[in-house]
Amino acid sequence: MESNESVLSNEVLDQLIGSAKTQEDVFGKHGLVKQFTKRLIERMMQAELGHHLGHQVEPAQPAEAEVAERKNRRNGTSAKRVMTENGPVEVAIPRDRDGTFVPVILPKHARRMLGMDERILAMYSRGMSTRDIASMMTEMYGTEISADLVSHVTDEVKDDIAAWQTRPLASTYAVVWVDAIFVKIRDQGVVNNRALYVALGIRTDGKKELLGLWLEASEGASYWQRVFAEWQSRGLVDILILCCDGLKGLPQAAAAVYPKTVVQGCIVHQVRHCLSFVNWKERKNIAAKMRAIYNAPSETAGLEALEALRVSTRSRYPMIADSWERNWETLRPFFELPPGLRRLIYTTNAIESLNAKIRKVVTAKGHFTGEDTAIKTIYLALRQLENVWRSKAPIFWREAYAQLVVRFGDRALNKEI
Repeated sequence: MESNESVLSNEVLDQLIGSAKTQEDVFGKHGLVKQFTKRLIERMMQAELGHHLGHQVEPAQPAEAEVAERKNRRNGTSAKRVMTENGPVEVAIPRDRDGTFVPVILPKHARRMLGMDERILAMYSRGMSTRDIASMMTEMYGTEISADLVSHVTDEVKDDIAAWQTRPLASTYAVVWVDAIFVKIRDQGVVNNRALYVALGIRTDGKKELLGLWLEASEGASYWQRVFAEWQSRGLVDILILCCDGLKGLPQAAAAVYPKTVVQGCIVHQVRHCLSFVNWKERKNIAAKMRAIYNAPSETAGLEALEALRVSTRSRYPMIADSWERNWETLRPFFELPPGLRRLIYTTNAIESLNAKIRKVVTAKGHFTGEDTAIKTIYLALRQLENVWRSKAPIFWREAYAQLVVRFGDRALNKEI
């Protein structure tokens, strides 16, 4: 296949450039780029109209015989101002006698080319307000864009979000992480915290997938049980391993819907919680002692490492060993898994990059003006991560999947239960 560079030869570029000498000649208000954009859009619409009429007659030189044979034919043009990535452009939209022609490249009532909406959505996903985006677009493209227009563009993704939230899920997921992050939302003039429920899964082919986003007044196991029931109605039959924080009642909520699922307490949350009590000068040393627990080859060895941690932290931080002991029932499944699966569960790249992306948006925004705005903004921000996840599986997936098959048998082979 030829490269894109060969589409435009140097001779053609020389003809296009013509007498242009300065940046203003090329990129200015009446520069070459705008002229080329205008002519390209108009030429494409003329070609579309030719296809619509069933012939390719040039508008300036119609074939008399063909015009006589056809009732519907070209009928001049109408002017329209369109926003493009190169600024506003006045284009002539061709018409037909019957008024049935609607160009695909510039549908009826459209005032912006597709690239403009993507730029607006990209800025919105980074936490910029509608007024800031309108101001930025005005500075970039030299034409006034209202905050209401920005809101209209971002509101158009609501249907996409609704479809995404109710889409069918895979029948089996190897691992699912569930977590909640608190965001601030203004309601009737008062800013309150809301729990944003997040679920990230790895399918049996190794690809990561965000299962959904949900907002609730607070985090609770009963709400997670409703989420699990929703997944079941969307086609999720089995979860091999569910990783969660130490939320009370969550293992029981999961067992009510997915009784065969192994519920594993999140090692990362456990370590982070314990280190929150520790003076920063001592964190490295205590983190190493906790690493000896979850890196132990067996549960017995893990308990011995926990006892060593208890002895060394008893005087200053007794709550650390107490926390490990209190959560041991949800942490212990980790020791029953082979090294490949331990690595899969413990790896923080996926869930941490997800949480970091959300926190970045939340920090930039400060607080959201409503729940719809929060979901819309975070969804747009995470859409970029999903595109990356779809392209590749973890580099160690083959080893991990082989161990999943040994550990879970037919369930890991994606067979219905």
